[in-house]
Amino acid sequence: MNTNLLFTPFQTGSLSLNNRIVMAPMTRAFSPEGVAGPDVAAYYRKRAEGGVGLIVTEGTAINHPAAVSHPNIPNIHGEAALEGWAEVVREVHAAGGKIIPQLWHVGMARSIGDLPNAEALPIGPSGLSLSGEPVTEPMTKQQIDGIVSAFAQAAADAKRIGFDGIELHAAHGYLIDQFFWEKTNQRTDEYGGDLEARTTFAVEIIDACRRAVGPDFPIVLRFSQWKMGDYTAKLARTPDELARFLTPLSNAGVDIFHCSTRRFWLPEFEGSELNLAGWTKQITGKPVITVGSVGLNSEFTGGGADQHEEDNLDRLLERLEKGEFDLVAVGRALLSDPEWPAKVQSGRNEAIMPFTPAATQTLI
Repeated sequence: MNTNLLFTPFQTGSLSLNNRIVMAPMTRAFSPEGVAGPDVAAYYRKRAEGGVGLIVTEGTAINHPAAVSHPNIPNIHGEAALEGWAEVVREVHAAGGKIIPQLWHVGMARSIGDLPNAEALPIGPSGLSLSGEPVTEPMTKQQIDGIVSAFAQAAADAKRIGFDGIELHAAHGYLIDQFFWEKTNQRTDEYGGDLEARTTFAVEIIDACRRAVGPDFPIVLRFSQWKMGDYTAKLARTPDELARFLTPLSNAGVDIFHCSTRRFWLPEFEGSELNLAGWTKQITGKPVITVGSVGLNSEFTGGGADQHEEDNLDRLLERLEKGEFDLVAVGRALLSDPEWPAKVQSGRNEAIMPFTPAATQTLI
C-alpha cells in the first residue's frame, strides 16, 4: 500500500498543508458553559502531533441563543470562549498543524426547552421540524439578517484569534441545510422556491463572511445529501441538479467543498463511480474534501465481513491517485488513535488502535 500521495503537501490560496489528511468535525461537548479549556486544547494538539494536516473543530455556536442544544458545546463568541479557542490555536500551531473552526447553527434540529438557553425557541426557514411539522413561526427577514451577521462576526473573530480559515456547517439537516430542503423551506420570498433560490440564505452567509475576512482567508463549506434520520435523502438526484445547487455557492466565494458522505467509496449517481466529492470537484473546479468511514473496519462501516481497514485505505488511495478528491477527512479513527496518520505513513497499520464506541465518551 503506497501512501505517499496522502502525505504530499497541499496548497490552495493562503492555506498550505503538510499533507492531505483532515480531522473531520466531531461534536464532543466537553466545553462547560461553552468555553474550550486546556483539555480541549490538548486534545486537538495531540491530533496535530499525530500528523493531521488540517483540523476542523467540532461545531461551534455562533452568537444566537438557539444556535445549539447542549450546554457543553463550545461557543465562538464572548471573551472567555474566544480566548479558549485562541489557546487551542496556539497549541495546534506549536505542534505544526493548521486548524479551522466549524461555524454552526442547528436551526430546527433543536427542541423547545433545550439548553443552554431553554427559553430560546428554535428557528428555521419555515418553522418546520425536519419531518415537515410546524413548530414555530417562519424566520423573519430581521432574524435572517441577524443570523447572517452572526456568522460573519464569528468568521471575523476566527481570523482575529489566529485560525487558518473557517468551515460553514451547511450539512445534515442543520439551519443552513434547512433552507436548501423543500420539506423544511416552504418560503415564498427570495429565500424559497426552486433549488437555486433555496441557496440564497447560504450565499448571503458566504458573501458576508467573505467581506468580514477578506479575499485570502479560506472558506470551507460542508454539505451533504443525507440528513439526520434519513440516510437515503437526495437533495440533488442527478449531476445536473447538483450543478444547479453548487454553482451559486461556488460563485459566492467557497474555496473548498467538504462533501459529507457516510461511505466514501459509494458512487453518488448511477452511471459513474465518482462519489459526491468527485462530482463536486468536476462541477466546480474547486478543491474538495472526501469523508465517510475512512480507516474503519467492516464492523462500523457495514461493509461486510470481507471489508477490512486495509481494503478501505487501498480504495481511498486509488481514488486519490485518480484525482477524484484533494483532501481526506478522518473522523472516528482519530478518536481512538491520535497517531493514526503517523502510523499509516510509516506502514505500522498493525499498531493502529481500532475505533470503539467507548472513544466517544472521553476526551483524550
